[in-house]
Amino acid sequence: MMTTIPQHFANREAAAELLAHRLASYAGKHPLVLAIPRGALPMGRIIANTLHGDLDVVLVRKIGAPGNPEYAIGAVDEDGRIWTDPMASRLGIDAQYIRDEAARQLEVIKARRTQYTPIHPAIDPQGRIVIVVDDGVATGATLGAALRLLRQQRPARLIAAFAVAPPDTIAQLRPLADDLVYLAAPKPFYAVGEFFTDFREVKDEEVLEILRATSPRQEPEQP
Repeated sequence: MMTTIPQHFANREAAAELLAHRLASYAGKHPLVLAIPRGALPMGRIIANTLHGDLDVVLVRKIGAPGNPEYAIGAVDEDGRIWTDPMASRLGIDAQYIRDEAARQLEVIKARRTQYTPIHPAIDPQGRIVIVVDDGVATGATLGAALRLLRQQRPARLIAAFAVAPPDTIAQLRPLADDLVYLAAPKPFYAVGEFFTDFREVKDEEVLEILRATSPRQEPEQP
């Protein structure tokens, strides 16, 4: 559903409850909910619990513009693939800058995987209904990279779920997923945080606590 009226959410948890309701058709189908760290982890936990699915992370990092790191001009995934937004070339951003920034962000990804794996080993998405969760989407670079990465891992169905994004970004993301589930598509759109009353930073400690408390559902042993 699309609306041009901005919708505000009390916090990520409130948005997650609404998204879980929109995703109710996947309840009981053992979906794999993959949250983009760190902000989406509290949302992913609520959605996974509501749908009786598994929770894990998908590790991608945005490549920020020179002098404006919050504005994504691309992203890098866990396999080291770099995805660039057409805006990067229109802004005349040097290719070497993109490679250097991608390398820095890849180090963050590797560090997080090293940190997360001992308490929550990665879950294979192949053949699963996969729901990728983000709190909100601005340019779509990070979520787009996550969807492209996961498509190559052959999920049975790939869904993107997020609270808010501008209409043009939603149009760019639509071909990358089997379904998009979102709550609002306001225009004008300046930043994700403007649509949340509480948009606090999610700390590493909270992410680790969520992952530590969330173990994959055990498949029955074969006789």
